[in-house]
Amino acid sequence: MSNESSKNLEQLFGNGISQFLKLLTLKYTDAIHELLEDRKTNPVSGFIPETRKVRESNWRISAPVPQIVDRRVEITGPTSRKMVINALNSGANVFMADFEDSNSPTWENCVNGQVNLYDAIRNNIDFTSDTGKEYKLNKEVARLFVRPRGLHLVEKNIVIGGQPMAAALFDYGVFIYNNITYMVENGEVPCFYLPKLEHWKEAKLWAEIFSFTEKLFEIKKNTIKATVLVETFPLVFQMNEVIHALGEYSAGLNCGRWDYIFSFIKHHPESPLPDRSQIGMQQHFMRSYSQLLVQTCHRRGVHAMGGMAAQIPIKNDSEKNATAMKKISDDKLREVLDGHDGTWVAHPGLISTAKEIFDRHMPTLNQIHKDKILNSEVTEADLSCVPIGTCTEETLVENINVGFIYLKNWIDGNGCVPINDLMEDAATAEISRTQIWQWLKCKVTMDSGNKLTKKYFLSIFNKEMEKYENHKAKEIFLNFCTSDVLEEFITNSCYEHI
Repeated sequence: MSNESSKNLEQLFGNGISQFLKLLTLKYTDAIHELLEDRKTNPVSGFIPETRKVRESNWRISAPVPQIVDRRVEITGPTSRKMVINALNSGANVFMADFEDSNSPTWENCVNGQVNLYDAIRNNIDFTSDTGKEYKLNKEVARLFVRPRGLHLVEKNIVIGGQPMAAALFDYGVFIYNNITYMVENGEVPCFYLPKLEHWKEAKLWAEIFSFTEKLFEIKKNTIKATVLVETFPLVFQMNEVIHALGEYSAGLNCGRWDYIFSFIKHHPESPLPDRSQIGMQQHFMRSYSQLLVQTCHRRGVHAMGGMAAQIPIKNDSEKNATAMKKISDDKLREVLDGHDGTWVAHPGLISTAKEIFDRHMPTLNQIHKDKILNSEVTEADLSCVPIGTCTEETLVENINVGFIYLKNWIDGNGCVPINDLMEDAATAEISRTQIWQWLKCKVTMDSGNKLTKKYFLSIFNKEMEKYENHKAKEIFLNFCTSDVLEEFITNSCYEHI
């Protein structure tokens, strides 16, 4: 571990944390590298024959622990001090503190976020704004879940054995070292969201990490709980296997639908998708994905969590706000009637809307006990069905602007950005640049009748960029859109720029 970073962590969190992070690194880094390499050499694009027995056998996970049995509305966001207080006070059942898609992983953001969670868990957190407004925790607060960064990312400020530490191990390790004993002694459950998994073996690795942690800190086995985001195309075929691999650590699955669309594009590069605004949950491949998740989770006895409502209440336009709220209501109504046990929102102003719908249609704490199955025969063809629609110049322009604005903010240290009345994170930027890349690769014909050649795209891109001051994000985003080979993740490629 680098001396300066080690000193910072020891000063903040006490002696021993550096050794714990080193121990995690030495035990699990090789396994992470092998799993990441396996993603490239053995990609999954259908149900795995070798694990058929797991899918077809009748097994269940124990009932959810009381602390997290009711998760009807969850709010997500980064870990700034004010955000942590507001999210915990929001009235949501759960706050997912995010070190991943809504976090620009500067050293300051990652470390200060851990400090803020440490203080919040001990009810020792407050904040005073520049205007003098004071923030502190209410008596009743949301349950805390933590989302570490994905296995594919690194923490460059922690170097062990000559290599940067896996970011997932860093985020998890710092949180666990600081809080697991305190939380368990006070009746709390350490809960996590696991992002960007592509294989059930990655879930198995997390189960091994949880088991090792519990033994090391002398915590009862299966105390830690984790929900997996199904947000990659390979994982949609392995939902039974993921729950089985986590075993009693499993707290269910979540529809990470924006990242799922991004991953779907990556795995169908030759089949251009229409405007992202046309790719809603009504599309067959998305509907199949959601229904399969619900029936899988309930068959196995765990929560099936719905997707994100990214809208921000529009205060200065009542008509526009009413339209946005209607869209949210329709989406949440579909989720609860489909059998989801809870849903996500990005803004406290949406909690009452989502909660009212779930309260009305889900009078019980969850719907895990229900046997309702909407589509018992979801096939590989259903999950791989490319949606039909139009490719419009309006969306091309929107993708350019949203992608650039988000990337600029991310590089400058902000990973949660309000754009066009939506609270955007890295998933939207990934869809934007990947859709442009795919349209260019396939030379799609736009609604204007123009074929999207590189020359034509550059004319539009350059015109849009005239609206903004010079920033390195312009060239970086352009390279993402026009590269011969699709870059796997923006967050990997741009990490050197923060």
